[in-house]
Amino acid sequence: MKRLLLFTIAIVFMSCTQAFASDVNTIKATIVKHSIEMGVDPAIALSIARAESGFRHEARSAHGAVGVFQLMPSTAKRMGLNAYSLNDNIKGGIMYYKNMYKMFGSMELALAAYNAGPGNVKRYNNKVPPYAETKRFIAKIMTDYNRLKANPDPAMTNAMNPQPAAVSSQSVPAPVVSKVEEKLQLEVVDEDTIELEVNPEFFAI
Repeated sequence: MKRLLLFTIAIVFMSCTQAFASDVNTIKATIVKHSIEMGVDPAIALSIARAESGFRHEARSAHGAVGVFQLMPSTAKRMGLNAYSLNDNIKGGIMYYKNMYKMFGSMELALAAYNAGPGNVKRYNNKVPPYAETKRFIAKIMTDYNRLKANPDPAMTNAMNPQPAAVSSQSVPAPVVSKVEEKLQLEVVDEDTIELEVNPEFFAI
């Protein structure tokens, strides 16, 4: 009985792990897709999502941030998005980072603003605020970002090198072989028996 229970638990755990991996791959592909569309490096977008939620849309923070990019619902609403929607959350997170980058002009300050808020970056004369959490946040993301630049995630390589669509055999016309039939017509001119005289001197055996 105990063995059966352990076996059942193992099967359920493996199923859940496979489902989670599938969800993560889908989320990564969506992040890469929107990053490219918005002109943001997919490597930094993936790194932010990994640090913020581990690619889990169900993630919630004690401060009220939600989703893959840990957006505040009020921030998403100002952008015309719904933070509780997976697609909107991803678009909103990438858009917010892009806005911070435009505002401060560097990846490090954009990440600082993403974590601590743009007001705090401005308060410290456009420098990284002296908050331990913000410094850890930036260091963690930059480490992951550099790793992805050296060894791109499959979601990135798949987007950059899409597989050619399979050609259906039904869409390719079958080769047409033209068959020329030649008819040999024989005409009998005379039905009389023809006698030939053969001289044996002309044959050599």
